[in-house]
Amino acid sequence: MEAAPGLPADRYPKVARAIGRELRTRLQIRADVTILDPETLPRTTYKTRCCTYARWSEPMSFRDACIPVRLGWSSPFARWQGPLAEVSSLDLAAQVTTDALARSGLPAAEITGIVLGWTVPQPEIFYGASTVAARIGAPHATGAMLSQACATSAACLEAAALRVEAGLDELSVVITTDRTSNGPVLTYPAPSAPGGAPRQEIWVLDSFRRDPWGGLSMVATAERVAAGAGLTRERLDEVALLRYEQYQAALAGDRAFQRRYMIPVTLPGRRGEPVVVDGDVGVHPTTAEGLAKLAPAEPGGVVTYGTQTHPADGTAGLVVTTASRARELAGGEGIARILGTGVARVGRGEMPTARCPPRWPRWTRPGLTRATWTRSPPTTRSPSTTWGSASRPASPWS
Repeated sequence: MEAAPGLPADRYPKVARAIGRELRTRLQIRADVTILDPETLPRTTYKTRCCTYARWSEPMSFRDACIPVRLGWSSPFARWQGPLAEVSSLDLAAQVTTDALARSGLPAAEITGIVLGWTVPQPEIFYGASTVAARIGAPHATGAMLSQACATSAACLEAAALRVEAGLDELSVVITTDRTSNGPVLTYPAPSAPGGAPRQEIWVLDSFRRDPWGGLSMVATAERVAAGAGLTRERLDEVALLRYEQYQAALAGDRAFQRRYMIPVTLPGRRGEPVVVDGDVGVHPTTAEGLAKLAPAEPGGVVTYGTQTHPADGTAGLVVTTASRARELAGGEGIARILGTGVARVGRGEMPTARCPPRWPRWTRPGLTRATWTRSPPTTRSPSTTWGSASRPASPWS
């Protein structure tokens, strides 16, 4: 493998061993890896770096991966312990995806692959991707299950785009789904512990309370970043109110905008009558005066319950395919091109900072500038695979 520029020669053996371990553990590939100095390799007309030793990934640029805009969908999102609390997120994903494909007129037989994203375990999740594929009418398809905390939806979209770009899939369906309600309690046997007492983990709440590496809760992480950026309580309230007003604008015309992508969920009723959830549940009326009255979540802090994303249950999905196929499926509504992806790490307890390395603009396409990249102000997040806001957790394709 060719070394990345700047990688010291004395690190070559260590990096080679690390790559070998990753190949064995992740891909079950046994290989003797050698890192070579780029100057010792023959010059070719096209050469890519094979190894990068940095805090961010080398960005990937796409040429053909596209999304037909009309083939993106979302269930209503319900505040945790609401009407979707007793519905498995896999059941919800299967129902909503099936209805979305039927509404769009896309036969499930045309699906060549699936990427399933989730962060909260559900019954029978071990077989998740292949099971969901069969339940939506595509038993011939399967794919990876991905979980990357709050970045799960972005990771799923990247994975689907990579497969389409590489020609491994012609039409990939990305499905993200989660239920923060009634989260599982995992029990880990510990025979050598005192009395053989097992270790238990309350999956959702323990994840809210502490990032094992950063050592902070989600609220404390938001407070740390807000303090570092000099963000005041008033500024966060302003952003929360703006997001609420934007959400209200999306409800105009009897929710005409939402109805373009939102798929109602039908649940069995306790008295025989089905219950239909056709809109978001749990978005509270928000005013500047109401936000100002709220106490901070932590003493002396700037984050309140009004400026946090409430944990929610829901599912969302989209189709990733080639540009030519996307135009065929778009029905005149246009396509969205996936230009590129990249990953950057920040320091401990600084996740909401979401910095992009300053050198990234140099690899983007002509015309794609740093101004293209946006990020939200610090907020706390649920483990949901979809991105949150101060009002409604939005679909990963919005």
